[in-house]
Amino acid sequence: MPERTATIASRSGLHARPAALFAEAAGEQPVEVTIAMQGAPADDALDAASILSLMTLGAAKGDVVVLRAEGEGADAALDALVKLLETDLDAE
Repeated sequence: MPERTATIASRSGLHARPAALFAEAAGEQPVEVTIAMQGAPADDALDAASILSLMTLGAAKGDVVVLRAEGEGADAALDALVKLLETDLDAE
């Protein structure tokens, strides 16, 4: 299963507006994407398209998360979502 790591760049972490933007982008992908804190078991991964899951994750600026997806288009989806997480969405 393809996976990528990303460092959260938004000043507020993955909360409020950044979480909403990321959840929307994850939901638009052609594959299901999960997210977890780096070092957490893969079984603990959460639905990346769920804003509630993202808020529960509690990822702060500088935290490293792991994104996973499977299926056709998984690599492109993960690359796009990593780029989003590594952008300060609070500044836009």
